[in-house]
Amino acid sequence: MFIKNSRLDRFILALNTSLLIFAVLLVIIPLIYVVIASFMDPSVLLSRGLSFNISDWSLQGYQKILSNPAMIRGFGNAIFYASAFALVTVLVSICAGYALSDSRLKGRGFFMTLFIITMFFGGGLVPTYLLVKNLGMLNTVWAVIIPGAVNVWNIILSRTFFKGVPNELREAANVDGASEARIFLSIVLPLSKPIIFVLALYAFVGQWNSYFDAMIYLDNPSLHPLQLVLRSILIQNQVDPSMISDQLAMAEMKKLSEIIKYAAIVVSSLPLLVMYPFFQKYFEKGVMVGSLK
Repeated sequence: MFIKNSRLDRFILALNTSLLIFAVLLVIIPLIYVVIASFMDPSVLLSRGLSFNISDWSLQGYQKILSNPAMIRGFGNAIFYASAFALVTVLVSICAGYALSDSRLKGRGFFMTLFIITMFFGGGLVPTYLLVKNLGMLNTVWAVIIPGAVNVWNIILSRTFFKGVPNELREAANVDGASEARIFLSIVLPLSKPIIFVLALYAFVGQWNSYFDAMIYLDNPSLHPLQLVLRSILIQNQVDPSMISDQLAMAEMKKLSEIIKYAAIVVSSLPLLVMYPFFQKYFEKGVMVGSLK
């Protein structure tokens, strides 16, 4: 059945299409620029800009980054931190969300209020550092994983999702003699894949891009994640004119630091770009269900 749109409808559709195309270009063009620039010869990039001629391309930026022995170690650390952080965050969020979604829990409004207060008020950096220090977690992997593992927004999303699970399923399981743990593990959890994948993706991406906690709590370079290693590489390759008297050496350092920045962005973004397509179907469904129900 064909529906003829009015002139106003056609104008709105055309406007929406134009805005969407513009938004896509805002995202795609910088991404393409960074990827191509990471393969460019530094001299060509600074003198002529981007070039699609293969002869003007170089792997110098990637060679500089990957030749650093700390890169492989940092990459492995980052994967471990992000995976462990996602696991702990998801476990805490779904357990707390499931409990708070049950109307039989006495005082759930009080507990929810306490959780929400922490979204607006915090102790600050110094008290948090002292707490981590007094718990003996300084210079350990737990200093990166534990402090931010409880995310109130994730708990709210989980609670909202579990409220959408039909009570009839729980009641039928109770009639069959299933315990509360059995109901959660065998009935509720298999239905919760969308929200679990959404929370895991949120936590993984957030921890993967984080370097501040590691910079504050970890003094041992062997424990540094990829982002902190990349930060160190970029700082080491920054040019300070007051420290370099040779103009040619300063120019070469400037070229190299420029190409390293683009290569570092690509290297640090690859795992997320590879992972997202596998999470996309769960991501879209989980966000909508957890936000709107």
